[in-house]
Amino acid sequence: MYPTLQRVFGYTEFRPGQQEVIGALLAGRSAVAIFPTGAGKSLCYQLPALLLPHLTLVVSPLLALMHDQLVFMRRHHIAAASIDSTQSREQTQSVMAQARAGTLKILMVSVERLKNERFRHFIASVPISLLVVDEAHCISEWGHNFRPDYLKLPHQQRELGIAQTLLLTATATPAVVADMQAKFAIDSQDVVRTGFYRPNLHLTVEPVSGPDRLRRLVQWLAGRPKQPGIVYVTLQQTAEDVARHLNQHGIDAAAYHAGLVPEVRVDLQQRFMAGQCNCIVATIAFGMGIDKSNIRHVVHFDLPKSIEGYSQEIGRAGRDGLPADCLVLANRDSLQVLENFVYGDTPEPIGIDLVLGEILAVPAQQPWEVQLTALSERSNIRLLPLKTLLVQLELRSIIAARLSYFAEYRFKYLIDPAQLLAKFSGERAEFVLAIVQCSIRARTWCTLDFQTLYQRHQAEHSRVVRALEYFQEKGWIELEAKHVTEVYAVLQPAFDRAALGAELSSYFAAKETSEVARIHAMLAFFASEQCLSQRLAAYFGDDQAPLHCGHCSVCLGQVAHLPPPAPLPDLGSHNFAALCDLLMERHLLHHGEPLSAETLTRFLCGITAPLLTRLKARSQGGFAALAHYPYAEVRRWVQDQIADR
Repeated sequence: MYPTLQRVFGYTEFRPGQQEVIGALLAGRSAVAIFPTGAGKSLCYQLPALLLPHLTLVVSPLLALMHDQLVFMRRHHIAAASIDSTQSREQTQSVMAQARAGTLKILMVSVERLKNERFRHFIASVPISLLVVDEAHCISEWGHNFRPDYLKLPHQQRELGIAQTLLLTATATPAVVADMQAKFAIDSQDVVRTGFYRPNLHLTVEPVSGPDRLRRLVQWLAGRPKQPGIVYVTLQQTAEDVARHLNQHGIDAAAYHAGLVPEVRVDLQQRFMAGQCNCIVATIAFGMGIDKSNIRHVVHFDLPKSIEGYSQEIGRAGRDGLPADCLVLANRDSLQVLENFVYGDTPEPIGIDLVLGEILAVPAQQPWEVQLTALSERSNIRLLPLKTLLVQLELRSIIAARLSYFAEYRFKYLIDPAQLLAKFSGERAEFVLAIVQCSIRARTWCTLDFQTLYQRHQAEHSRVVRALEYFQEKGWIELEAKHVTEVYAVLQPAFDRAALGAELSSYFAAKETSEVARIHAMLAFFASEQCLSQRLAAYFGDDQAPLHCGHCSVCLGQVAHLPPPAPLPDLGSHNFAALCDLLMERHLLHHGEPLSAETLTRFLCGITAPLLTRLKARSQGGFAALAHYPYAEVRRWVQDQIADR
């Protein structure tokens, strides 16, 4: 272990916690590593990967998390690669060939990649020593950014026969840690926590009224010229507006958010890493996986979404161990915007009922095949909560996920079809001929008719896909796949639709209440009269932090009393008809029924939903007209307006 540490990584000793985690893995056990951001979690899988006999598979929530780690590993001559959506066919095939040959030690993929039928065919044929789950708190429903696809990882680990797991996170509360342990059967002795407290981070919460934030931000940044830093905001438009304002006041800044094309985002990240742009104004799309050691400040222009989010974001500062400033320009102005994100993820009961009705309509002994985007539109449930709903149905043994496949494959011949057929003989030639005959050819591309293939030739879907992939590997065709279809077995074909619908609605209502409470816990944290560093550490179960750090705003005698938002006109002063009639008329024309009060409330509060997207709600004047009012108050007002009609 030590010779590899020094020879490959150039280190003579481990950082706190690393040796315990690596020792557990090399002894054949699974482990959990809960280290602060920048405390060396990556080494906990990189070093064992070199010593374990087979491939280490690293599952990550975002491409951005992989990039810097791959650069680091390649710099240290570690055979590591990723498979992701940015790669060409040739690049992906090269990585797969290395994995099959056993020359690749580490393969990094997004969690969604495991839903890809073609990838699962491939990875099932590769021996794997270790499954690594980065940002593993996403597994837990009690975590701050729960992702339903993560819940499938324990099943996928067993399905692939992977003996060991390493879970990595920086932001797991005690409840989340217990959940992670249970899902992967990890013993408490192999949960390694290092101290959460980072003495070089100076935490400051400064009460600033909404209109005064830009002035204060310019003033604060002007005192830190040329220092690398990140300014976090909630909305993409705010990122653009704040970056423009900073540039107008002599501070070189760039906006970064998910609305930018990938090439621009990559260029901005590279410029920031190279020190060519020192100020990034960003949504939370920026920062995950950014391993820049000399970030000297992190500013929250808007409130973060939770204490966990705040902790992750400030954790990107001062990784070199030198002092770094973390400032929150705090007020309650954006409170409703944060809460609206939560309300928008709560499905309406009518949408849940539609999903349950579709399951009940599946013929006996038949699988339920569904394309999530289409189901999202039919049910008016956003994709993430829809995935959560389906996972909840799995946990209740109503359905069971079986596989995912692309509903449509199309290919382009790179050699003549006759040449392709000539490469096979006997039964295989007949099978390839069936594929050729059941492919509907347009000018260039051929679309495969799986149904006809099965009816005429009993050709199994999986065998056809493997054949197409083989043709592609040989360079005989160019292959494209789209329209992912999820296949579920219906385990309980006669459940009580009304009772289950009510139960699931209650689950989502409780989740909504919990998420709103998380926002208010964050506000209470910022207004705390106790040492901020100590209180933050205690939130994550670390009782070793000092009671008084001596360098946060509370320890310096500056308790934050957050200013209330500016008073708003009474809701009764707004004209409901002027705001909503056009949308209501458009929906009635296309759907023949009135809009629900919940959907109208979302429209007025600026919350997107599949139905509102179809109705082009963003282009109408009433969209987000009441975004700064409490959601519950707007809903009551809408209900009253509808009742009075």
